[in-house]
Amino acid sequence: MERGQLRIYLGAAPGVGKTYEMLAEAQRRRARGTDVVAALVETHGRRLTTAMAEGLETVPRRTMAYRGSTFSEMDLDAVLARHPQVALVDELAHTNVPGCRNAKRWQDVNELLGAGIDVVTTLNIQHLESLNDVARQITGVEQQETLPDAVARAAEQIELVDMTPEALRRRMVHGNVYPPNRIEAALTHYFRPGNLTALRELALLWVADRVEEGMRRYRQEHGIATPWETRERIIVCLAGDDGDEPVIRRAARIAARTPASELIAVHVRTEDSLRDNGILVGAATGLETQRALVTSLGGSFYQIPGEDVARSLLQFASAENATQIVLGASRRGRLLTLVAGKSTPTRLARKAQHMDVHLVSRQAGRDRRARVLTALRSRRTSAARATAEAAALTRLAGCVLSGRGEPPALLEEMREMFGLQALSLLEHPREDTGWYVAASAGPEPPERPGDPVAEVELAISDTFLLAGRGRTLTAAEARTLFSCAVQVVASLTRRRGEPEDAADLRSRTALLAAIGQNARQQLGAIRVALAGLDGLTKRDPAAQNGDRALLLAALRQAVGRLDRLVADLGDLVRLHAGAIETFLRPVDLDEIVAAALDDLGPGGPHIMLNTAEDLPDVIADASLLTRMLTSLLADAQQRSQDGPAPVLSAAAVAGHVQIRVVDAGPAPKPGTPNGGFALKLARDLTEAMGDTIHCERGPGGGRSVVIELPAAAPRPRARATA
Repeated sequence: MERGQLRIYLGAAPGVGKTYEMLAEAQRRRARGTDVVAALVETHGRRLTTAMAEGLETVPRRTMAYRGSTFSEMDLDAVLARHPQVALVDELAHTNVPGCRNAKRWQDVNELLGAGIDVVTTLNIQHLESLNDVARQITGVEQQETLPDAVARAAEQIELVDMTPEALRRRMVHGNVYPPNRIEAALTHYFRPGNLTALRELALLWVADRVEEGMRRYRQEHGIATPWETRERIIVCLAGDDGDEPVIRRAARIAARTPASELIAVHVRTEDSLRDNGILVGAATGLETQRALVTSLGGSFYQIPGEDVARSLLQFASAENATQIVLGASRRGRLLTLVAGKSTPTRLARKAQHMDVHLVSRQAGRDRRARVLTALRSRRTSAARATAEAAALTRLAGCVLSGRGEPPALLEEMREMFGLQALSLLEHPREDTGWYVAASAGPEPPERPGDPVAEVELAISDTFLLAGRGRTLTAAEARTLFSCAVQVVASLTRRRGEPEDAADLRSRTALLAAIGQNARQQLGAIRVALAGLDGLTKRDPAAQNGDRALLLAALRQAVGRLDRLVADLGDLVRLHAGAIETFLRPVDLDEIVAAALDDLGPGGPHIMLNTAEDLPDVIADASLLTRMLTSLLADAQQRSQDGPAPVLSAAAVAGHVQIRVVDAGPAPKPGTPNGGFALKLARDLTEAMGDTIHCERGPGGGRSVVIELPAAAPRPRARATA
């Protein structure tokens, strides 16, 4: 049986007219003779919406009792038995009442589609899982009902029901959205103009991305290599050396001259670069610095494998529908380049056809490869492979943290990363079942082991296998692809809610115990301070001003610590939910320390600073590093209540900057992790940035938390002018 098609009417907020448009579409189809039924429609008492539903056949709802109340849900079995051509199902992200066959309404819709029934439905942008946290930050309201992005992305048709904030607010004032007793509260809270504008922008951008996906898929299916200039896309090609930064800035200026243009930086990793170690000491750091520069300029950064740089760049540019290519001029000399005719710029200019190629002169500089080639021959291959694998895994982890962590999206990242046409994650859960496609990316992906179209097959575990179509990978690329596939399998099993192992459960139990102990300590301090204030007031309200000031200070300090505990807990939850993005760039450690001390506020033991002069910048996310240091310093203050003040020190050590937070609390026991909530948060935040942290005995017998961050390249000095 052919699967039904899904059409979604998407809106930025309640009241924009999604249900009305869904019903209008149903009336048009009914007039053309299509068998349409209203499986579930929520009119919310709106007069115009109710009028639009008149004449449509309605499937009676199923009434259910839950916790002493009566609820009505869509009668899935009745709709399946009726089996219309088209079913209207409102509010796709709705959570069903316990006792229904499926927990979510989108799962009901999936059954209807599987039965060959077309479904027309509605959805608000804030209910998408990847945007739920962003919407909460905008509106201050956390949506309890969410929908996996993959469900919405799989829809054959998505239509945006758009309305300006001013028009929606007028509609509310006229009573067309909420009853009169709710209008004023809605206008002054959720439906403020700024909130509606931001939500509308989210919806427009999300739909624009889906349109882009559809256009790219159409061009691939029809073999269209000529770029369609729907928007300017500027590709800047990076060689990975110290002359690329002016090329990036020039490309950014070109992009800035055209509204709605897109800047994309790409570096090609060739097999020669692995064999000759084109990514050598300092070059990997240089690429990360360039990645940070591209990101700061509003662009995106990619590393792709390829044997031929020019061909790989052209394939990437064509896949991205690029309109312009910017790259640095070769240092071989202009005449030699023209005579040879084989340089990357020359070949790009000859074969780009419909894309403009800009050649930008590089800054003069020493060639790192020539400096270190002879000294590191024995370590080049292993170091380059490790760098390539780390870069791939980091990019994949970034997808998870940015909310694009569904297995199909991760496979799409891997497909682009390795230049493949299609990828499939195949699974057979039990011996009595065959293989099926658990997730895929690209057109015509392999469907079973041994598929004739598959050039790549990697066994990930007993039940999972990765198959790819497009080209044969090198041994180094296969190892890196395997590491990425392991992360996809782990993400898939986590999303299915498989049980945690004993170690994870013990770790979580210990963490909750630490949180509870910390909260009880602060609440106890608050009670003591309040009792003292109450006693002073009963004795003499006008006296004991000094004692009252001390008790108020203790109260403020305890409340501040409890507030930080709640904030830290929120950060930890968002981090584990993949809702915190990392933005790595060179940052000034002195500024980070100053910001952390400001966040601590007054009260508590002093912090002794012992930082070396002329510390280099560190590669880190400034916001995450500030939160981490604030949490560790607050914890160190609490542990040092009856001892010396905590010490924060920092020094440069072998290409890294080592930060130590030393306190007078109990030292860690040998062989056991010294925990606490603050240290758990610091560990998780550090891992999110790809850095290391460990705990050891301090110089005076206390605890010393050691953080190692990579040092950034020295800032270029300004040249003196005559």
